[in-house]
This record gives sequence, structure tokens and C-alpha cells, in this order.
Amino acid sequence: MNPVEGGPVEGVIQLSTINRKSGHTIEILCLDKPGSPWLQKLGTGIHAVGPTRLGKYGFAWALTRWLRQNAQNYDCVIVNGIWTYNAFGAWLGLRSGKTPYVVFTHGMLDPWFKRAYPLKHLKKWLYWPLGLYPVLRDAAAIIFTCDMERKLARESFWLYEAREIVINYGTAGIPQSDQNYRPAFFAAHPTLVGKRLFLFLGRVNPKKGPDLLIQSIAELQRLGEWDPATMILVMAGPSDSTYAAQLKTLARSEEIESSLYWTGMIQGDPKWGLMQAAEVFVLPSHQENFGIAVAEALSCGTPVLITHPVNISPEIAADGAGIVGEDTLAGCVAMIRRWLALSPPAQSAMRQQSVATFRARYTAEQSASDLIHAIRTLNSLF
Repeated sequence: MNPVEGGPVEGVIQLSTINRKSGHTIEILCLDKPGSPWLQKLGTGIHAVGPTRLGKYGFAWALTRWLRQNAQNYDCVIVNGIWTYNAFGAWLGLRSGKTPYVVFTHGMLDPWFKRAYPLKHLKKWLYWPLGLYPVLRDAAAIIFTCDMERKLARESFWLYEAREIVINYGTAGIPQSDQNYRPAFFAAHPTLVGKRLFLFLGRVNPKKGPDLLIQSIAELQRLGEWDPATMILVMAGPSDSTYAAQLKTLARSEEIESSLYWTGMIQGDPKWGLMQAAEVFVLPSHQENFGIAVAEALSCGTPVLITHPVNISPEIAADGAGIVGEDTLAGCVAMIRRWLALSPPAQSAMRQQSVATFRARYTAEQSASDLIHAIRTLNSLF
């Protein structure tokens, strides 16, 4: 449940919070070590069964044992993520009981991973037949957050059997839409006052295309279409990884360091202030099953520049809440150019549409309600 893990963790927190307010009992079983500082902020109903072993796989027999002892107390178990022990361990703990479980894959069956990391895909094939195929086969349902994610999931492994359902995902969005959170951000980052901010926010990971974004800014700056004195690309997210260091080296080699600003991990009011202050949110991702940060930006009235592999891109394009392009250097440059070429009235109209799209499609309240409805329907079948 460490927040640095990104969207899936935030989704668990938000759906749990909303459904608790609706009178449901929601508890979280996780592989964190008891006493981890981020768990203290989540209140009661947290069962931490770490520490884990076997590196990123996160083996913890305590998870399976806990489910065998307690699953009968619940109407349903929701498994988030598939390539670590939490999924296989849940299957071991639940397969002989009567409590159904559903699985959120969070885009982890997208065939992009097969193309981008063929050796890792081979490794996954060794695990798939016994370690994951039965998990998906025996689940009451595999939950996808949009129809595109569902269709793409069928392309990763030919040995695939699952009961598929689609539940539109959502997020709580900005806490108070009529509140100005900008001072909370600028108080900590005063050098950005008065600048035109272009925002990348999220895990600094190769699949999200931040290298394309940095190279795009370099290209636009060389062509005189990006003014480093007034325009800043804000990189918001954990910046202490090896990959983040590589990106900083790339920016130096492209001689655009002055056009970049790294905030590190940002949360709470400063995060919302940054989203409000940004002209646009830019995510040139190679794979994104939903993109909670995309929806959060929309809730702030901030248009989004996203690529086709972001699975909600068809809705964004259809609504006119942003600009959609290819996940290439040329595609990223073209998206930024299209935004810069819009007249002020056109930009203002897109900001208004951003909020309308969020409210119509991506609220966490609707997502939470749909999830409960799906679980009730599934329970009637078992």
C-alpha cells in the first residue's frame, strides 16, 4: 500500500473510502510490513502480513494462511494485480472455500509488455500455466477498467480462460472544485510563479514515455517553439531512481536542463495546486490501462495530452477534453504543437470540457457503485 506504487494503490484507497461511506465493510489485506508509516494514515481495517521474500515477487505464506482462516467472514475478495504472490497466494487460500474472488489486472495483461520486454515475457510464460492461468480461470470475474483493456488482455497469452466484466474506473478528483490550491504549491516552489507549466505527474517509468517528453521539449526548443525563460516542463513524481537519473542525464545532453523542474513525490494540496496551475497534463505513455492522474487532471479543468495506448484515449478524443497522438517522438511533438497552436478561446473551451468529461465518465462514486453492483450480481451466481 506504499503510495509510491502509483495508481492501483490510490484506486484501492479511494474505492474503499467511498464504499465505507456507503455502509459497506471494506478491509485491506496487504504485503506491507506491520507498522509501515503509510499504513498509519489508512486507519483501521488494515491487515499487513509482510515482510515478504523472493524479491519483487513478494512471497508471504501468511497471506494465504490469513485468507484460509478469515475469508468466510467476507462476501468477496478483490485481488489487485497479478504478477506477484498476492494473486497466486489468494488463489491458494480461496480455491477450496466458498468466498468468491475477483481480479483487477490493472493493465498487466497488455500485449505491449510482450513486445517491449520479450525476455521477461518468456519468463512469465514459465510462470503462467501453474502460477496465473488457474488464478484467472477460477476467479468469479476478471475486472477490466475499459473495453480496450479487456480486448488487449486476450492477446498476451494463448492459454487464457476468464469471465470478463468491464467496470469504468474513476477517481475522487480534486477535493473542492471551487477552491484555489495553487498557493499551496507555489509556496514550496516559488521560482515557478508566472511560468507556463506543462505537467508530467506519476511514476517515473519507461512505459510512461518521459524520455519522449524530454526529447520533444528539446526539439521544440531547438526550433524556437519552446521558450525556456517562460515555459517549464514539471516532472512530478519520485525522482531518486536509476531511471530518473538517466532522464536527468538526457536533459543535460539535450541542453534543456533549464526547461525542466523536478518536484519529487508530491501529494495533498500541493499536488492539486500544481494540477490547477498547469496549462496541460502530458502523458506520452506506451501502455496505460486507465491513468488515474489523467482523470485527476481533468477534474481540475486541466486538458490532457495523451497517446493512443492510454486506454481511455478514445473517450478523451471524442469529448474534446484533450489531444491524442502517437507514442513516438514525432507524435509527442505534434501533440504539444497542437496545444500551442490553439487560440485562447479554444484552450478555454477545452478546459471547460475537461471538467465535464470527468464528471460524466470518471468519478470514483460511480466506479465504487458499479463495483458493488457487480459483486452482488456475481454472488448470486455462486
